[in-house]
This record gives sequence, C-alpha cells and structure tokens, in this order.
Amino acid sequence: MNSIMERWVQTCRRELLDRTLICNQRHLLHALREFDEFCNSHRPHQGIASARPLHPMPMPMPMPVPITDPEQITRLGIRKRERLGGILHEYRHAA
Repeated sequence: MNSIMERWVQTCRRELLDRTLICNQRHLLHALREFDEFCNSHRPHQGIASARPLHPMPMPMPMPVPITDPEQITRLGIRKRERLGGILHEYRHAA
C-alpha cells in the first residue's frame, strides 16, 4: 500500500501543491478535497478502459469510432470547467 500512497502524494504535490500558494489549514483541506474529487471522479486513469476509481467502466468496453470528418470535429461542442482557480481543468461534451 505504501507504493500506491507514495504515487498519490507525488501526483498531488506535482499537480497541485507545487502550483498553489497555501494560506492556512482550511485552504489546504479545501484544495486537497477538490483535487481528490477531481482525481476520483473526472480525471481518466491509465488502466483498463481508462476507468476512474469512483466510476468504473462496464466490461467489455467497445472502442469508439474515430472521427475523420473535419466538419464533425468542429461541431463537437466541448465545455471546459476550471477548478481551484484554473489549476485543474475538466472537459465535457456539451449536451
């Protein structure tokens, strides 16, 4: 379990704490909660079908069909949501 926690701490430090000036304990706990939610609910992970820890993909996962039409690429409608003042970015398809 140590290796898993060491990897999480390194990721948290590299992607969050090295880019943020923490003011106090309350700010630190808020930033860590946001980062934890981002990692476990949105961010794709390496592994089987890039499943997120809190939202596993059903198996087997079919591969998506690649988009080759340039017209279709411009109409994807991607929405960007910034978290923690722009440090973390979430991208979703517009409904």
